[in-house]
Amino acid sequence: MTIRMPLRLFLSYALVASVGAVVAYLTVWLLAPALFDRQVGMMNNGGMGSGSGGGAQAGLRDAFRFALTTALAVGLTASVVAAVVVAWFVTRRLMRPLHAVRAATRRIAAGDYRVSVPVPREPELAALATDVNTLGSALADTEARRTRLLGDVAHELRTPLTALDGYVEGLIDGVFAPTPDILGSLSDELRRLHRLAEDLSSLSRAQEQGLDLHPVDADLADLARRAAARLAPQFRDAQVTLTVQADQMVPVTADPDRIIQVLTNLLGNALLATAAGGAVTIAARAGARSGEVSVTDTGVGLAEADLERVFERFYRAPGQPRRSAGSGIGLTIARDIARGHGGNVTASSPGPGQGARFTVTIPLRAHRRSEIAEHLQS
Repeated sequence: MTIRMPLRLFLSYALVASVGAVVAYLTVWLLAPALFDRQVGMMNNGGMGSGSGGGAQAGLRDAFRFALTTALAVGLTASVVAAVVVAWFVTRRLMRPLHAVRAATRRIAAGDYRVSVPVPREPELAALATDVNTLGSALADTEARRTRLLGDVAHELRTPLTALDGYVEGLIDGVFAPTPDILGSLSDELRRLHRLAEDLSSLSRAQEQGLDLHPVDADLADLARRAAARLAPQFRDAQVTLTVQADQMVPVTADPDRIIQVLTNLLGNALLATAAGGAVTIAARAGARSGEVSVTDTGVGLAEADLERVFERFYRAPGQPRRSAGSGIGLTIARDIARGHGGNVTASSPGPGQGARFTVTIPLRAHRRSEIAEHLQS
């Protein structure tokens, strides 16, 4: 039979109190008579005894033992009762927060993530209650993001599906002729759906740490130049100046295709955020422990509150044009790819209308860190 924890705690306190009482009783019961005899003997040797001192001493000893035994019995009984009462009180005090934690975890398991466990004064129990509260808050945030993601995905799907539905109905009703322009528009909407599906799949793999990375020794500056060359025609068509500052080698261990995907996304966003006549600069450099590539534009900029939120799935900065014509999760995927390499993607901006900078950091190759650190210090 399994004994419940409250009863085990109660019995442990009671056992400790009982053992202490028995040890105290035996110690006093064994030592007191001998000490009493010794003291009386010393008194008799001092001339305070008589011929009948032996009988009187025995009588005194018996009387002392009886009184001592009676007092010990009463005292120890009272101490055990007091220990039992204290054990019950302490056990109840300890179990109350544990019952609250148990009730909270049951509510969390049932889907109620907004539970709050009162934090007791005991440090260990307070830490446990705090951890449960943190868990509930984290799960609530995750559920809110999941719900928002479903709504965002539905919204992103609704636009191309509505367009496709309109085109198809127009073709069926004879409103539209199946001209190359109409078929091209249908193809564009289908490609948009296909891209959204691919981006959602990439996002899922990235956030489940399931990205298919093939890291090799690479030069981050070379990857920056390749990404810029890929988008150079689009910058010329948009009359936006693209400047590349990537002359020094930045040795990293990374998946080149994935890093170019990240840089292409950042450059594409910068192009869309920058009006004709503006400028975008991509620069690569090596720090003490990591290499970085920054993409700086002179476009619409970002408010301080949006510097982190732009990395959320489908987030659009209020009152600003879309920084991406894609699925709206490119920055989320870019950050996850960088973090999969042990790096990160961060954003900074002086404010709306003053441009923005997105920086990709990737750890340098281990055998070059010390060399570059010495070069920077010299």
